[in-house]
Amino acid sequence: MSQIRYVTQIEFDFGAVRKLRGECERVGIIRPLIVTDAGIRAAGLLDRVLQALGDVPAAIFDETPSNPTEGAVRAATRLYRQAGCDGLIALGGGSAIDCAKGVAIAATHEGPLKTYATIEGGSPRITEAVAPLIAVPTTSGTGSEVARGAILIVDDGRKLGFHSWSLVPRAAICDPELTLGLPPLLTAATGMDAIAHCMETFMAAAFNPPADGIALEGLRRGWAHIDTATRDGSNRDARLNLMAASMHGAMAFQKGLGCVHSLSHSLGGVNPRLHHGTLNALFLPAVVRFNASAASVQADQRLARLAQAMGHASASDVVPALVEMNARLNLPSGLAELGVTEADFERITAGALADHCHATNPREASAEDYREMLRASLRVQA
Repeated sequence: MSQIRYVTQIEFDFGAVRKLRGECERVGIIRPLIVTDAGIRAAGLLDRVLQALGDVPAAIFDETPSNPTEGAVRAATRLYRQAGCDGLIALGGGSAIDCAKGVAIAATHEGPLKTYATIEGGSPRITEAVAPLIAVPTTSGTGSEVARGAILIVDDGRKLGFHSWSLVPRAAICDPELTLGLPPLLTAATGMDAIAHCMETFMAAAFNPPADGIALEGLRRGWAHIDTATRDGSNRDARLNLMAASMHGAMAFQKGLGCVHSLSHSLGGVNPRLHHGTLNALFLPAVVRFNASAASVQADQRLARLAQAMGHASASDVVPALVEMNARLNLPSGLAELGVTEADFERITAGALADHCHATNPREASAEDYREMLRASLRVQA
C-alpha cells in the first residue's frame, strides 16, 4: 500500500521573503533561532531576513558546515536553549535546512541523534514535539524546505537520513531573488541535485502517480533552465524555474530515491568535503545505465518518459545527455578528479548498502554492482 501525502504551506515568488514575519506569527514562533552559515551572512542574505523580521527578536547560529554534523546540531541546540527560542528559521541551502531539522529534533527529544535515524528504526521516535521550523532556501537543489527528511553526519562518521512528517517545515518561503547571486559552479551542482531527485523518484517503483507527475514536470523545468541559470545567474526566469524544479524533486521524495543517493550519502560520509549535488551529477549516468534493465523501468517505458521531459527523442539519449550536461556546466569529469580512488570503494560500498535509499532503487544492487558503478564514475563516459 502506498501512502500519498502533500505537503506544507509554500510562499513562492520574487520578494516572498517579505512574508517571513507573517509566517512566524501564523505558526506561533515568537523568538526564532536562525540557522545559517558564514557565506550566507557574508552575501547579505541574513540582513534581508532580519529586515523582513522587523522587531522579532532572533538568535543567530551561522556555523553550519557544508555537510551538517551532529556537533553543529549540538552547538546550535545549546544556543537555542540559552536564547529561550521557541522555533527555527533555516536560511541557506540543504545544509542549513537539514541542520535546523536536526536542532528541531535535538531541542525536543532526548538521547544521541542517531537514535532517530531512519536505518536505526528511529523515524517513529520523532514526534510532533519537534520545534516548529520555517525554511528559506537560498539554493535550488535539495528541496529540503518541502521534504520530511534531513541528512546529517552523526558522531560515528556515518551520513544518515532522518525522516518524519513532523520534520516538514511549517512554511517554506521560496524566493528566487535570494538565488540571483549564487556562483555558477554552485548553481550547477545544486541544480543537478534537483535533477537527480526528479529522475530517481520517477524511476522508483512505488505507486504514486501524483509524485510521478511532479517529478517529470520538475525535470522538464530543471533541464530546460539549468544551463541558462549557470551561465547567466541574473536571469530571473531561469532562477524561478530552477527553484521550482528543486521544490518538485523534494515533493516527490516520498516515493524513495535510489543508488545515486546511496552512493552520494556514503561517499559524503567518507569525505565530508565533497559536495552532495556534484556527487549526484557524477553518479547519475552509471546508475541510470544500471537501472535501464529494471522491470519497473522497462514496463512503462520510464526512461523514454525521462528522455521526453529532457527534450530528447529516445531512452538511449538519457545517459549521453547527462554526461554532456555535466561537461557543459563545467562539473568535474569524474570521481578521480575529486581524489576518489579504488582504495575507497569498499567503504563507500558498505555505506551504500546500508543507506536508506538503497532499498527503493528500482533494481536491487549488490556490492559488486556498486563497485562497478563506482568504477564507471571515476571517469564518466557516455
